[in-house]
Amino acid sequence: MGKKIYLVDASTFIHRSFHAIPHLSNKSGQPTNAVYGLTATLHKLIREKKPEYIALAFDARGRNFRHEMYSDYKANRPPMPPDLAAQQEPIRRVVAALRLPTLEREGLEADDLIATAVARAREKGFEVVIVSGDKDFYQLLGEGVSMYDPNPKKEKSFTGASFQEAFGLPPESFLEAQGLMGDSTDNIPGVPGVGEKTAVKLISQFGDLETLYAGLDQVAGKLREKLAENRDSAFLSRDLARLKNDADLGVDIEDLKPGQPDPEELRALYQEMEFIRFLDDLGPSRTMSRDDYHLVRTSEELEALLREMAGAERLSVDLETTSIDPMRAAVVGISLCFQPHRAFYLPVGHQTLSGGQLEWPVVRNHLKPLLESGELPKVGQNIKYDLIVLRRHGIDLKPIGDDSMVMSYLLDPGTGGHNLERLSRSYLNHDPITYEEVVGDKKAGFDQVSPEAACEYACEDADLALMLAEALRPKLEEAGLAGLYDDLELPLIGVLAEMEMNGVGLDLELLNDLSKELALRIAQSEEKVYRLAGHEFNVNSPKQLGQVLFEELNLPQGKKTKKKSGYSTDVEVLTDLAAVHELPAEILNYRTLNKLKSTYVDALPALINPETGRVHTSFNQAVTATGRLSSSDPNFQNIPVRTEEGRRIRQAFVAGPGRLILSADYSQIELRILAHYSGDRGLQDAFINGEDIHTRTAAEVFGLFPGMVTPEMRREAKAINFGIVYGLQAFGLAKQLGIERKVAQQYIDQYFQRYSGVKTFIEETLAEARRTGYVTTLLGRRRALPDLVSKNFQARSVAERMAVNTPIQGTAADFIKLAMLEVSRRLKEAGLQARMILQVHDELVFEVPEEELERTRELVRTAMEGVFKLSVPLTVDVNQGANWAEAH
Repeated sequence: MGKKIYLVDASTFIHRSFHAIPHLSNKSGQPTNAVYGLTATLHKLIREKKPEYIALAFDARGRNFRHEMYSDYKANRPPMPPDLAAQQEPIRRVVAALRLPTLEREGLEADDLIATAVARAREKGFEVVIVSGDKDFYQLLGEGVSMYDPNPKKEKSFTGASFQEAFGLPPESFLEAQGLMGDSTDNIPGVPGVGEKTAVKLISQFGDLETLYAGLDQVAGKLREKLAENRDSAFLSRDLARLKNDADLGVDIEDLKPGQPDPEELRALYQEMEFIRFLDDLGPSRTMSRDDYHLVRTSEELEALLREMAGAERLSVDLETTSIDPMRAAVVGISLCFQPHRAFYLPVGHQTLSGGQLEWPVVRNHLKPLLESGELPKVGQNIKYDLIVLRRHGIDLKPIGDDSMVMSYLLDPGTGGHNLERLSRSYLNHDPITYEEVVGDKKAGFDQVSPEAACEYACEDADLALMLAEALRPKLEEAGLAGLYDDLELPLIGVLAEMEMNGVGLDLELLNDLSKELALRIAQSEEKVYRLAGHEFNVNSPKQLGQVLFEELNLPQGKKTKKKSGYSTDVEVLTDLAAVHELPAEILNYRTLNKLKSTYVDALPALINPETGRVHTSFNQAVTATGRLSSSDPNFQNIPVRTEEGRRIRQAFVAGPGRLILSADYSQIELRILAHYSGDRGLQDAFINGEDIHTRTAAEVFGLFPGMVTPEMRREAKAINFGIVYGLQAFGLAKQLGIERKVAQQYIDQYFQRYSGVKTFIEETLAEARRTGYVTTLLGRRRALPDLVSKNFQARSVAERMAVNTPIQGTAADFIKLAMLEVSRRLKEAGLQARMILQVHDELVFEVPEEELERTRELVRTAMEGVFKLSVPLTVDVNQGANWAEAH
């Protein structure tokens, strides 16, 4: 087999990627879609073709010889978009790090460099593969020269033979056709009105332009007139399309060999651009030594470790367990690290043993004084998990010194995932041992591996948490976030752990009855759907539902699915259709009932902890970009508030004997924060005077006295009030209220006219955010919004809404967290037995002994209302009942 060279049309792939891949950027706002697309192409090419010879051809900037032939050449091309221009330098850095040869010469285009390289390579007996999808290269196809387009959606190859079979003429004749059809992309004129199909047909018949024009009388009608009128244009266009094959490449073909890629340089680039997929392709970067990790298996070794730790200034703690649920997990082992790269693993619960291990009671008794010592700060990654597990096993881990997950979250709340692997990669340039590497395909769990196999993995986790805490602390201080972290987020960990351990009681009989009731209603809803459709079908099949709605009932088609392979039947589409037909409305009802039954009514009983008899959710501190907490397993945030079904589910959350549920809910906290931020006197006066803010807004917007405001007007005003907070535009408001867009815009204009301070706040917030690249809450929580300066309209619009909403919603999140800390502290100081059990949006839920009710009510209300001094009062609605529904 002879030598083969791959000549890559890099410029085409760069432009294709830029336009084909949706807006993509890293957390700094640097656009990366073109870099990503070209990199993906190169990775695929290298992985699958393993080229011995390769070169990437780039267009040179400025004019070239074609502009001398035709001054309007490429005259219709707009300037390079700024987001694409910004990616040229990182593209070259990636190519250089991959050690791929490049071709780029002043005054020449990539196409000419490739054409010349083809000629040189063929002279030396190379087989040539042109890597491109550009039809301009068809003229080069022939013996030993083929084309390959690695486009993942339509990968294809062309040889001279397959081209002739497809087009009916030899590849070298395609240049003649190009003279006729021109190229609008490059502003090559061709013959107006002659497209590819006609051009190929003419050249198939006549062979070339000279023969065509010599026999023009054989062409009929208007086409002959067009050809005659544009003869000069056809020959000029052929010359413009002809690729130059005698350029000075500045390099010998034999020298176009790829070098060994630089993995560390690539790793740094891919981390900078956040290309996780390509980082994985590089394999792990293991830069940290594990030589000083130790397995502690005997009491003597444990006592020696305790003596060594006596002078420690901080201690990183990490548990290995049998479950990701801290309320069910048993301890398999504990790892400890108090200085970088020196760590110890104490196995206590391994089922697979080649040697001995310690007994948990022995470890607990030895470690308890140290782990509960107030003089030694404890460090971890998601340390709330370890805190809960240890507390269940007889150790009260304290004080919490640092949590690398929470630190990372504060620094970059918009990035999904703050797991140890990602943080280690990002901040320490190290890929940790993965759980799968240790456990393999075993599904039995960590207790099934041996202590020897577990040691390095477990020790590394504790080591990394310590290293990350040290690395991230200066970054928090530099960003002005250290105070928020130390005073709010860090102490909150303990409060959340208590809430999770407290759990919630359930009325299983009520849930069982509700399950039967919902099953009946679901069956009735399904029958109604069949009746409205005229026949039975699979209601849960989007494809069958789409056929019923859009093909049988001929309802207006909404958007297509993401793959554009069928009709979308999502909530948005069905909600729009519900206005014109009863069937979509009933489908929504059917789906709602099904979701409530499966997600809550039937799922909750299975989540009851056998040890406690209660349900224990997880409160997630490092998920939402605004600072709000979320909950999972189960998610209590998504239980419907206003529907009867939602109330029935909340009725199942009950207090124990002799206790009541107490609910404390901030009243319109986000609008109060908006009033404070904006300084608008109208808004502030409404809250200071205790007016109904939605009635007040309706009166202002509709020009009425408050007593004349109807319930419908108040509803519309409420939508406007909250819409402003969430950056709602006229289109969204019109859709929400079912009014014309013009009317919605009038409402918004009247709102801003009456509350001019709000408009000023929005304008100033956006201006400052564009200047700095981020927004902050009243307590200094920061959220980066790099897309505020994006050239992509959709991405920029989303960022603008976030810029307005985040300071308000984020401040509300900070306030509820402050309230949790303050209430928890006061309950302990007062010696009350009331327990905080839930936090949902702006609401705190407690389980309170009946005899403590009045004291707890007043304590909670005053604590929550006093967490922060705004220019308007914070007010809290406090109610109680036997269950959550009664108290809410």
